[in-house]
Amino acid sequence: MGEYESFNQALIECVKVAGGSKVVGHKLWPEKAVDAAQRHLLACLNEDKPERLSPEHLLMLLRLARDKGCLVGIDFMLGELSCAPAQPIEPKDEIAELQRAFIESVNAQAKIAERIERAAGRVNVRAVA
Repeated sequence: MGEYESFNQALIECVKVAGGSKVVGHKLWPEKAVDAAQRHLLACLNEDKPERLSPEHLLMLLRLARDKGCLVGIDFMLGELSCAPAQPIEPKDEIAELQRAFIESVNAQAKIAERIERAAGRVNVRAVA
């Protein structure tokens, strides 16, 4: 893996890492026969052909490559947009962050519930007076 002259070259590397054109083609178009899906994928990655990946298929390809540790497609796009290379979030890190956010939200809800109870208590005292 290294520098790529075009986005398609970076995507071809993603396909190789994700299992090859037969495997990836069939994952992108499960309704097609394996060979037909492979041919369609190869046509989409051939700059001389009119076929192109849809945004959904492109995202799926980038995810398949990311699952294998390959970020060259994403990094190519980010480089073209003058952005820093991708920093993947590991699933364990994401789970920990989501758990922290959940605990914070539960604590915030508890504080709000206490304030509601205090405010409701003040309203009841005023109604009695």
